[in-house]
Amino acid sequence: MNNFKALVDWLKQAITDKEQFHLGYADESSEFVRFNHAQVRQAGQVQQASLNLKLINDGRHADLGITLSGAPDLDRQRLADGLQQLRETLPLLPPDPYLLLNHNAWESHNEQLRPLPELAQVLQDISQAAEGVDLVGFYAAGPISRGFASSDGAFGWHQANSFNFDFSLFHANGEAVKASYAGHSWDSAEFARRVQQARDQLQFLGRPLHPLAPGQYRAYLAPAALEELISIITWGGFSAQAIASKGSSLQRLYAGEQQLSPLVTVTEQISGSLSQAFSTEGYPRSDVRLINAGMADGQLVNSRSAAEYGLNANGAGSDESPSALQMAAGNLAQADILRQLGTGLYISNLWYLNYSDLPAARLTGMTRFATFWVQDGEIKAPVSTMRFDDSVYSLLGSQLEALTAERELLLSASTYGQRNTASNLLPGALVKRLTLTL
Repeated sequence: MNNFKALVDWLKQAITDKEQFHLGYADESSEFVRFNHAQVRQAGQVQQASLNLKLINDGRHADLGITLSGAPDLDRQRLADGLQQLRETLPLLPPDPYLLLNHNAWESHNEQLRPLPELAQVLQDISQAAEGVDLVGFYAAGPISRGFASSDGAFGWHQANSFNFDFSLFHANGEAVKASYAGHSWDSAEFARRVQQARDQLQFLGRPLHPLAPGQYRAYLAPAALEELISIITWGGFSAQAIASKGSSLQRLYAGEQQLSPLVTVTEQISGSLSQAFSTEGYPRSDVRLINAGMADGQLVNSRSAAEYGLNANGAGSDESPSALQMAAGNLAQADILRQLGTGLYISNLWYLNYSDLPAARLTGMTRFATFWVQDGEIKAPVSTMRFDDSVYSLLGSQLEALTAERELLLSASTYGQRNTASNLLPGALVKRLTLTL
C-alpha cells in the first residue's frame, strides 16, 4: 500500500490545474499447483502488480494500463511516461457526454488477513483424501490487493487472502465428478468431507446408464449447478442500463409482471467478501438487495448509467454484474436432500448455458458431471448427458420447492491475466419440475 500511496502523491503534484486523474491498483502474490492422478504435475508462484491510469481534462478522458516493477524510481518513471502519453491522446478525443465523476473525498480500508494454509499441509491433505483415485485439479492461493485514488482525494485499499481448489475425480470409464473447495481458512476435515462426497458419487458412475426420455422431472440442483443458472442471469439481468433499455432477462420481474418464489432473496453482498468496496470509477460500493422474497428490488448502477438515465450510481462495474452475489439459505438439510427429492434427478453441474428466449428468461443448457437418477431417496444410476430448456420464473419461481440450509462459497477459478475476486454464496435448490428436451 505504501508504494501505491507514493505514486498517488507524485501524481497529485504532476498534474496541471485543469487535469484530474483516477488511479487504480492491482497486485497479487499467488501460489499455483496443478494436479494429475492426485500428484503434483506443475507448481509455481506469480507476483505481479499494475496500475490503471485515467486522465481527465475538459470532459475528455483516456485510460492506460501500466505494469509495475517494484522498483520505486522505475515505477515512477513508467507512470510519468504514461501521463505524458495520455496528455498527447486527450486532444484527439471528443468530450464524453456520459462522464459522471465522483468529486467526494471518501476513504475505504479493508484488510482480510486470515492466515492461509501452508502449502505442505494442503498437499498432504490432498494426497490423503485422494488416495487410490484419479484426481485432476488446480489450486490457487495467496493475497490479492486492490487500490483506488483520485485527484479529488478519494482513497481506497482492499486486501484479502483466499484459496481455491477446483478439482475432478475421474472414473476408469472416463466419467467424472467435479467439485471445489474455496474460502479464507483451510479446514482439513471439511476438505476431506467434500472429497469423500465426490468419491461416494464416483462409485455410482460405474453403473449402467439409466435411460431417460425427454420430459419433466423432479430435480435437485447442487450449488455448482445453480451457479451456472445464476451466472447467466447476471449477464445484464440486474444491470440498470439493460433494464432501462429493455434488454434485461429479468425485465418482466422489474416491471412487476412476473415474480419468483418467496424463498428467493438475492443480494450483492460486498461487505465481508473478496471484492473491494469501491469501483474503478471512484464510487464506494455497499450491499445491494437485488431480489427480495421473489420480488425485484435494487439494481446495479455504474456512473454512465447514472448519467444517462438520471439514477444514483452505487459503484457497479462497467458491466453492471454482481461480483459478490449471495442467495439466502432455505431450510432443507443436507442430509435430507435425497429423501426429499424422492424420485427424480440429482444434478451436480450444468454447462453450455444460453438463453433460448431472453425476454422470457428462458434458459437452455446441458447436464454435466455426475447427474444421477434417484429413486425412493436412493441414487440408482448415472444419467447420460441431457439438454434442458426451462424458465427462471419456473425453476426459481412456481416450481421451486426448497433451498438448502447449507450454502457453498464458489469462487471464480479464472486466472486470465490475474486471479479473479468474484464469488457466489449459494444453496442447493429442489425443484418440482425441470423440463428436459433431448
